[in-house]
Amino acid sequence: MASSGRIVFSLVILLSLVYKSTCISCYYCNSANNTACLDVNMYEDEIRARLIPIVKCDTAIPSSIAPSFFCRKIVQTIFHPHRDSEVRVTRGCGWVRDERDCYKDDNSDHLGTVCQCFNDLCNSSDTVDPAGMTILFMVLAVTLHFWR
Repeated sequence: MASSGRIVFSLVILLSLVYKSTCISCYYCNSANNTACLDVNMYEDEIRARLIPIVKCDTAIPSSIAPSFFCRKIVQTIFHPHRDSEVRVTRGCGWVRDERDCYKDDNSDHLGTVCQCFNDLCNSSDTVDPAGMTILFMVLAVTLHFWR
């Protein structure tokens, strides 16, 4: 009986991970019209929830465009010809993946860094951190330790 309990528990965990991966939530903002978007981590959870919109990518963007969404953060330094340059941060959903987690997007009118990540609200950080797999590994290790 204990073996069937383990199988059911493993299936529940596996199914919850599959659901989470197909329905990702991301911060959705642009610092051009929402200065809180520059650094979402400087706010406490309650205030951040009122200032920074969160979207579920599969409902915010028609799924016929992309079968697999992820979160993206773009940091650009925009060069203006007749005034000081400006830093702009855009956070949202992406659907065309790059092979790199982060890459540079530089041209004559801006310098940019684009980072993509694959966990809920992961586009809040300064850099993309592969913490999702670390957490999953830790949960698995603790679970296996206590099942002995």
